[in-house]
Amino acid sequence: MLGVSTRSLYIEPREAPRHGRQCEVLEVSPLLRQLLLAAVEVPAEYERQGRDGLLMRLALHELARAEALPLHLPLPREPALATLCLDFLRTPDIHATPAQWAARLHVSERTFSRRFGRETGMAFGQWRQRACVLLALSRLASGDTVTAVALDLGYDSPAAFSTMFRRALGRPPSHFADAGAQSSMR
Repeated sequence: MLGVSTRSLYIEPREAPRHGRQCEVLEVSPLLRQLLLAAVEVPAEYERQGRDGLLMRLALHELARAEALPLHLPLPREPALATLCLDFLRTPDIHATPAQWAARLHVSERTFSRRFGRETGMAFGQWRQRACVLLALSRLASGDTVTAVALDLGYDSPAAFSTMFRRALGRPPSHFADAGAQSSMR
């Protein structure tokens, strides 16, 4: 995360509005953002029936309905496979194929695909695309252009990258580039 400030909201497990067992990245609505900023001022022992209690209950309701963004990128535990994934994150290429990775591991493509799915819970193509989206978000937030990011990731054109990005996150990359520019102005 570049150029951001964070706020933490500690929730008692029995009060947690989301019951998944996996880490999630949530879309923070303008209302939820303001609630989180206000929650910083609430004492740990607050009056549950007063204003602070209402504020915290509303924050929990907003957390429950917040959309989870597909930004979790699982890494395999198997060392050889983890090395390939980390290498990819250092030098991403959307054209990398399961056959290329299988050859580097000296296994068949089918064995590679089974192993990769077992280790990450995702198909290789899904993982590769999500990795590219995450890397792109960081670069867009730091001010890189959509064209530069698209070409560096190996896309044939900025339009092809934008189409994939919009399909993955529901918004064009320019939305995140604009958001990054706005947060650096604050």
